[in-house]
Formats: sequence, structure tokens, C-alpha cells
Amino acid sequence: MPGQPGPALVGALVLLLVLAVAVSWFGGLRRQRQLGGAALRATLQLVVVALVITAVLGHILWSVLFGAFMLAVATVTSARRIEAPRAWPWVGLAIVAGVLPTLAIVFASGAVPFTGASLVPVAGIIIGGGMTACSLTGRRVFAALRDELGTYEAGLALGLTRPEAIDEVIARHLPEALVPGLDQTRTVGLVTLPGAFVGVLLGGGTPVQAAAAQLLVLIGLLATQTIIVVVAARLVRSGRLLPSELRTHLPD
Repeated sequence: MPGQPGPALVGALVLLLVLAVAVSWFGGLRRQRQLGGAALRATLQLVVVALVITAVLGHILWSVLFGAFMLAVATVTSARRIEAPRAWPWVGLAIVAGVLPTLAIVFASGAVPFTGASLVPVAGIIIGGGMTACSLTGRRVFAALRDELGTYEAGLALGLTRPEAIDEVIARHLPEALVPGLDQTRTVGLVTLPGAFVGVLLGGGTPVQAAAAQLLVLIGLLATQTIIVVVAARLVRSGRLLPSELRTHLPD
């Protein structure tokens, strides 16, 4: 892992970005500007976050507020990814429904001490995974509803209620949002050594402690993402969590 920032780190970052941009140009992907913009944005955001986290880690109240800020950003980001920005309250409800129980169990059980230094990284991992699950759920089920409008209308014609007709379309697609988390959990230690494991080792912990921390994170993510998928699906069935154009194209 890189040590203190210096010329070597800057050089490596520049070369990696040049490589990505060059391959994008050569392969005709036409994403050179987006790659450069993403790298610049990530650099600025991480610099700011590093300064903020340094200030909040020592105070639990500030850490809780920072966690709430992460939840807000995750909500807005996911709502945009699923092209339903006006439905952001329901997106937020789905994410919070998955994140809060997981964090409550993690800290209330004593598995992780309830301190600022623990809350921020653990909450960040859980919220990030929850955001991904919500985005995957929305993108997949909304695509299905657009592509299978005839199935929905046929359900209504057979006497199904609107939620039941929606469920006929989306139910089989919901498990797909859990695939990344399941794959990561099944292959941990065989394909990758995720961040929590490496972080504990770099912090001076033993391999056993690192494995325990990573296991807690992975199982926590599975619980979080499963809850979010179920809650988001209920909100879609009820018609609350839908993009504007689907509200129009899914008549009662």
C-alpha cells in the first residue's frame, strides 16, 4: 500500500490515468473526458474527505452526523442512477431500512466499539453496499417494466391488482441485485482480499482479527442488501418508487 504522498505516488497515478485514457481512445470507447473527470473528482473528494474525517473521528457526535451525510449522498446518487430523482424519499427509506438494523446489530452487540474511529469506516462500507443494491434493484426492475409492459397489462386484464401485476414482472429479477454481494462473499480470500481485511492488517492486527473484521462486514452487507432489495421491491409494487414515465405507462 502507498505510504506518504510523494512523487512516486503522483507518477503512478498519472501513468495509470494515461493508460486508461489511451486504451479508451484506442478501443473507440469515447470515454476519455469522463475518465479524466472521474479521476479529478475522486482526487478532490478524497482530499476533502481525508481532512473532514481527521476532524470527526475523535468525536462520536460528529461521526454520526458524517454518517447521516453519507446516507444523504447515497440516497441522491442512487435516485439519479435509477432515473427517479423525484422518488428520492422512497430511495432513502429503502437504504435506511437496510443500513440501520445492520449498524445497530454491529455496534449494540459489542462486535465493534461504538467510537468515531469505528463508526465512520464501518458505516461507509455498509452504506456504500446498500446504495449499490438499491441502484441495481431499480435499474433492473425498471428495465423489466419497460420491456414487459404487455405482461403487466395482461395481469390487469386477468383481474390482478396493480401491485400483483407489477410483481408478475419484477419478482424474478430481484435476486440479481444480490449477485455482486454473494459473489464477493463466496470468493473472499480466494479471489480478493477486501478492504476491511487489508485495513486491519495494515493497522497492526493479526490475520485472525482481519478475517473476523472482514467476515462481519461481508455478512453485514448481505443483510443490508437483502433488506434493501425487499423494501425497494415493496415500494415499487405500491407505485411509490417509480420513475415519472413509468407512473404514466403503468395505469391502474
